[in-house]
Amino acid sequence: MQLTEVLKLNKNKNIHILCIIAFLQGLVFYGPISTLFRQNRGLSLNDIFVIETVYVILLFIFEIPWGYIADRIGYRWTLIISFFLFFLSKIVFYSAHSFDGFLFERIILALAISGISGCDSALIYTSVDEMDSNRAFSLYNASSAGGFLAASFLNSIIVKYSMDLTALLTIIPYGAAFFISFFLKDSSHHVESQRISLTDNIKVLKKNKNIIIFLISMALISESTHSICVYLNQPIYLRSSIDMKYFGFLTAFMQIACLLSARAYKLNEKVGTKKLYIVLISMIIGANIFLIYLKNGILVVLMIFIIEGAFAVTQPLSNTIQNRSITVANRATFLSSYAMVGDIIGSISNLAVGKASDFSLNIAIGTCAGLNILALILILIFFRKKKNK
Repeated sequence: MQLTEVLKLNKNKNIHILCIIAFLQGLVFYGPISTLFRQNRGLSLNDIFVIETVYVILLFIFEIPWGYIADRIGYRWTLIISFFLFFLSKIVFYSAHSFDGFLFERIILALAISGISGCDSALIYTSVDEMDSNRAFSLYNASSAGGFLAASFLNSIIVKYSMDLTALLTIIPYGAAFFISFFLKDSSHHVESQRISLTDNIKVLKKNKNIIIFLISMALISESTHSICVYLNQPIYLRSSIDMKYFGFLTAFMQIACLLSARAYKLNEKVGTKKLYIVLISMIIGANIFLIYLKNGILVVLMIFIIEGAFAVTQPLSNTIQNRSITVANRATFLSSYAMVGDIIGSISNLAVGKASDFSLNIAIGTCAGLNILALILILIFFRKKKNK
């Protein structure tokens, strides 16, 4: 077998392994009741958002060091270490019974996610032909959604026994994901490329100011969607007289929307990136606003389904846009720099939504809608500047 064929085999193997890992890490059995789980162990809704804000700030702090390390020790070892920390965070989550316990879990998780962030994306991008990147990222995101879909169905069975069991069982697939990560291979791109200094990274980043606008837009959408679909959805369901026993099935239903990300590259080919982003963000804004006023359970579920699905489709496209904007060797460091921008915006957004939730659920939902409107304005500016370049 020729050397090029061996390298191609290893590259394809990376995609398969990362998709399996994404599926396993999607098996968060406590996901459908994550807010209620924390509240059951003594946290208020504002406590949850405060911890989430600290978590996002820590992501900001850890991003650049991890990206810099990844470009030196390799994507493989960075991911192995990060997947171990991810596994450890689930053990701590299960053991947490106080604000301090859940905060400690988030500190470990921040170390894990900031290590994975950019590194998984860089490994995928350098493991496929550039034209196949949208498809690869679509499959990667869909694998995670598929895992969470399975976990959500199983949650409805597990939660009948106890909430604690949902957190305990989540530890198992994360341990398996850590074990499987040892089979990853570093890309030849990482091994052979000449690297530039961290100072030069910052200089290059400053020159590409338009990508900053894009990153802020994506961060606003990401945090507002995360707030609605992970933390606020459960109080919204209860307000609409939906029994907690159905939360697992509802979360599973939402993951069907997330599986749309597997077809993101097809939609992009037919509609075009700019038009697709405008339509998707507009759908999120519309559904967000309706959630303020709707009390009917079926319509509420439909609105959250639209938000989940529209956001899922933006993710593979976002990964491709970020990777294509990088023309230097330090890909992981640059992607970490990009993630830092998102972390800054995310921490501010979390504080805003958390404070809004102290007043009322509707004000919190309205705050999310406002963030999405701002995101739409920024994405229009991004594509306008990109066209004029």
